[in-house]
Parts: sequence; structure tokens; C-alpha cells
Amino acid sequence: MIELARKLLERAREAGATYADVRVIRQKEQGVTVKDGVVASVTNQEDAGLGVRVIAQGAWGFASAPGLDLERALQVAEEAVAIARASAMFKTGEDVCLAPADIVEDTYSTPYRTDPFDVPLQDKVDLLLKADREMRSVGRVRSTTAQLRFRKEEKLFASTEGTIIHQTLLESGGNISATAAELMEAQTRSWGNWGTGGYEIVQDLDLEGQAPRVAKEAAALLDAEQCPSGETTVILDGPMMALQIHESCGHPVELDRVLGTEVSLAGTSFLTLDKRSHFRYGSEHVNLVADATIPGGLGTFGYDDEGVPAQRTELVSQGIFQGYLTSRETARVLGERSNGAMRATGWNKIPLIRMTNINLEPGDWTLEEMIRDTKEGLYFCGVSSGSIDDLRINFQFGAQLGYRIEDGSLGSLIKNPTYTGKTPAFWGACDAIAGRAPGEWRVWGIPNCGKGEPMQVAHVGHGTAPTRIRRLRVGVSRW
Repeated sequence: MIELARKLLERAREAGATYADVRVIRQKEQGVTVKDGVVASVTNQEDAGLGVRVIAQGAWGFASAPGLDLERALQVAEEAVAIARASAMFKTGEDVCLAPADIVEDTYSTPYRTDPFDVPLQDKVDLLLKADREMRSVGRVRSTTAQLRFRKEEKLFASTEGTIIHQTLLESGGNISATAAELMEAQTRSWGNWGTGGYEIVQDLDLEGQAPRVAKEAAALLDAEQCPSGETTVILDGPMMALQIHESCGHPVELDRVLGTEVSLAGTSFLTLDKRSHFRYGSEHVNLVADATIPGGLGTFGYDDEGVPAQRTELVSQGIFQGYLTSRETARVLGERSNGAMRATGWNKIPLIRMTNINLEPGDWTLEEMIRDTKEGLYFCGVSSGSIDDLRINFQFGAQLGYRIEDGSLGSLIKNPTYTGKTPAFWGACDAIAGRAPGEWRVWGIPNCGKGEPMQVAHVGHGTAPTRIRRLRVGVSRW
């Protein structure tokens, strides 16, 4: 792979590139799904290819090809330069210029205990069938799904600046879901997570042990009262907060969105350059970071796809907006170096600025203390739906279930919980964050973050704990 990369870079230089980098990638994935007591699918995929990105005449060019054939690879390098030259003919702004980066020769591998690809397929199927059977044993549960997904990527990055990096990234995870139905109503409850690591991630999820709870909660929702409408105090659990962070912080701090160079699907951002370092994003309790170094996060790696090392970057400090996710090209606009957020989802995709692990730092409360400290309110759990505008200000999210909080204790179950708000007002109303008790703060994986055209579905993470928001408008589906 290294020799192939070097020849590609040499050919790109000969063709006129002033800068070039290459990613040579081998991937394999496995998925196992059980649905309604039957093995619905077992998929095993392997793929290999390379992508070449160049700057020629001040413009970008990119080309790719499947396989690792040297002759075809050299053609790809020439094609990338030809595309850059063609792009340069229609250039309206300044030449592409990259912020400096260190020259690196290194290797990185995801830490893990058990390689999931070494675990027998029958063991995986048996686990899912057991979890599925536990869910189907609960009355009024009409449909069940249990799944596992594993991904291993071996990636070589090399550039004309002299950087050579070899990475092996491993992802694992699983999910179970139960849908209860009666008459004209259906309610769904789920449990699962995804992260970087081995089969131990699946074992820690205890899908079989969690299955009865998931199914019973789905069935109980059929008899629950509807979510009330109005303005109240709400505590959001970890998965719900992960979605909130993703949509109202993660996407708005992607600097290409701010600069308007990436607007398709993802939209733009209200966090414009003039807001940096002084805009009141949230209350003094809100501290948000981008951290690609935290163990187990789905957005954890050694180096991004420009060869920039994984980093921890402050985004919001004590409620004040501080910074962005950047690339080498966009960081130059700020007079800074890239903080390592450029990633592509495969050899045939050009890198984009993507979230890593966007984390809300843990607070000094426990969930129990927050509930006890809340005289009246609601506790929302699990993600059901989400919607947010292109500027990432106005949003409406739905949870899977909720509980009333009455005089500091959890009360009756409620169904179809929803809430709406505006991003700065939402975070400004945050007055308590859990995380002091073991297990309350954890990194939740989101393996379906879409961006770009053609769309790239990235895998990102969000570390968070249950969080309390005052004066939140709820029950919007009934207004």
C-alpha cells in the first residue's frame, strides 16, 4: 500500500499537482439482523479502493477507483489533476491554500479486547434470537428487531508533504427494538449503542438482559396518558441529549457550513464568524467540546483524512461560543491550524468537515438529585423523531416515552412526548447536568449522520448525561 501511494503521488506531481494526498482503503463489514423471531439477514461485505485529492492551478481535483491495481491507480492520479485544471478555469475566488500541518509518520489502531470478526456467526445469531424471544414474550408486542453491526477499516494516508499514516479502525454495536400495538395505536421502545472497539461493546449492552424492559415499556405506553401541552421543566436522558447536541451544536460548528461552502442537505449555520468568543450560546453550566481522542467514541480515530492528529477542541465554555470544527483549508480563514475534522466515508468520497465526538461535559449532579430537586416537570427518554431548520435554530424533537415528575419523584408514564425550542434559548435554560454517578455520562454513537452530495453517511459520537432544561415548551403535537 505504501509503495502504491508513493507512485501515485509522484505521478500527480508529474501531471502538475502542487499538492496531492492519497487514501488507500480496505474495508469489511458484517451485519446480522433478527426480526420477529427469524434471522432476516446476514451480510458480509469487503471493499478496497483508493482516492486521490490534488491541488493544481489553485483548484481542487479528486478522482478514485476500486481495487488496488497500479496501472489504474496512476490513471486516477492523472484524472484528479485534469479535474483540478478544469475546475481552475471557473475559479471565482482565491487559490486554494492550506494551513500548515506537521509531517507525520505513524500508525494507529483502535484499542479492543475481542475482534468481532473472530466471534463465530452462530454466537451472534444466538444472542439476537434470545433477545428477540425475550421481547416477543411480552403481551401486545407485535414486532421486534435485533441487530448487530461491525466494521473494520484499514487505511493508508500519504501526502506530497511527506506524511504517511496507517490506521486500523474498528467499530461495533447493536440495537434491539420492540413495537407494541393495539387497535389503531403503536408504540416503540429501543435500546442500543455503537462505538469504536471490539465485541465487548455488544457484551456491555446486555441486549438479552435489557430486552424484557424494552418490551414492557413499549406495551405500557399503550395505556399511558398523552404528553401534556405547555411550558415546564424537562429532564432529557442521554440518548435524547445526544440528538440535541448533534443537531443544535455539532452541525452548526462545522466551519464549511458557516462559510457557505457546504449547504446541501445539512444547510448553513447561525454561528457566524462574528459570534466567536463572545456569543452567549447557553447558560454557564454548558461546556461543549469536540473530542476525537476519547476512548470508545464512534467519532474516535488517530488522524483525520488530511493527516491531522485527533484533538480535543473547546466549542462552548461556560455558555460562551468558542470555536469550530475545521479543515486545513477553512482553518486558514481563522489564521489557525486544522483541528482534525476532515473525514470521508470511503475511498470514493472526498473528505468533508464532519463531527467527531461532540460532548457535553458532565455536571456535578446525579439524575436522582435532579429529579428530587424538581417540584414539577417531565422526564423524557429515548429518541423518536427530530427536525431542525437549516440555520440550526428552530427545532422540534420527540422522545419514545416520558414520566411526570411530581414533588421530586417520578410519577405516571406519558406517551408521544415532544418538545420544541430555539437553540440559544434551550441551552440558556440548562441549569443542571448529571454525571457524578457512575455510568450516567457516556458516549452515544450516531451511525447515520448525512452530509454532502453525493451524500456521505458518517459515524459520530456524543458524550452526555441526563440534563435539566427549565421553561421548555412540550406537547407541541397537540397545539
